[in-house]
Amino acid sequence: MKNKKLQSMIVIGMLSSISFVLMLFNFPLPALPAFLKVDFSDVPALIAAITMGPVAGVLVAFFKNVLDWIFSGSPTGVPVGHMANFATSLLFILPVYAIYRKVSTKKGIAFGLVIGTFSMAIGMSLLNYFVFLPMYTYFLNMPEQTGNALYTTIVLGILPFNLIKGLALTTVVLLIFGSMHTWIEKQRSYYLS
Repeated sequence: MKNKKLQSMIVIGMLSSISFVLMLFNFPLPALPAFLKVDFSDVPALIAAITMGPVAGVLVAFFKNVLDWIFSGSPTGVPVGHMANFATSLLFILPVYAIYRKVSTKKGIAFGLVIGTFSMAIGMSLLNYFVFLPMYTYFLNMPEQTGNALYTTIVLGILPFNLIKGLALTTVVLLIFGSMHTWIEKQRSYYLS
């Protein structure tokens, strides 16, 4: 295809669809809150960000959540979980993109993934404390968590969950990166030139 803009839109659509399908294969981690589920849907969004730029990664993350909301719905009626998943994706993929853009090596991607994992873990702990958990309690008409209960949920639930999820995503991306590095660089030179 000669039209780069059309090709970009098609690739973003395909990666969004793959990301949506991967989102369906989610699973909870034992000993952590059941509403926290690991999925690997951030991998296509990260590939989009690295190869086509941050806007492509953000769009893939956005479209996967819209598709999941349309097909799965939300227990609150408002897509609070989908907004949280979108924020998680952004907190993970944008630091990885920024670092890999400066250091386009295996060490660069590994360092970016570590920073992305900590960014996601700390950022989602704060966002859950101030935004998402209060939204859930409001929309589900449940008693609000405060004090020790909220602190325990964040420190013993959300923070370790995001660290484990980041470690799992890092492992998968590094495995993929080893075999796709040449292709990724070819795509970067095409889309980001």
